[in-house]
Amino acid sequence: MRLLLISDTHLPQRAKALPERIWREVEAADVVVHAGDWVEAGLLDELEARAKRLIAVYGNNDGPDLRERLPEIARAELDGVRLAVIHETGAKQGRERRCDELFPDADVLVFGHSHIPWDSVTPKGLRLLNPGSPTDRRRQPFCTYQTAEIRDGELLDVALLELPPRR
Repeated sequence: MRLLLISDTHLPQRAKALPERIWREVEAADVVVHAGDWVEAGLLDELEARAKRLIAVYGNNDGPDLRERLPEIARAELDGVRLAVIHETGAKQGRERRCDELFPDADVLVFGHSHIPWDSVTPKGLRLLNPGSPTDRRRQPFCTYQTAEIRDGELLDVALLELPPRR
């Protein structure tokens, strides 16, 4: 099972559209995960139409229209891997401990908000993933997203991918 992880798309504020490379990844993915901060519902509509399966949450920049359609926290079991998705996890300091306490029943937690890619494992074994942003790099050198595979009940081949600068 191939996963595409994105967050903080901020359309149309930070970009007019998702990069074409992301749309190719959507077509290749079995599951697309979006960790919030869509800004407008148009992208949600398009991802719902084009993704084989979408797991998504709202973020702090999302208004009532998106909050009516999306949860604050999403959970799914994907071939034996227990996935949770949330937009914000709080400050970097203490993140692993907080997430262990808040998500004891998850194997993987995907989050966003910071636009800073993250990949770590908590003391209790929870994998924390933040794909950064495919449209707003902020202080990062590149816009980013993540891909991963689930095989035989394990999350494997997590990759952070960089997008070329926009022209």
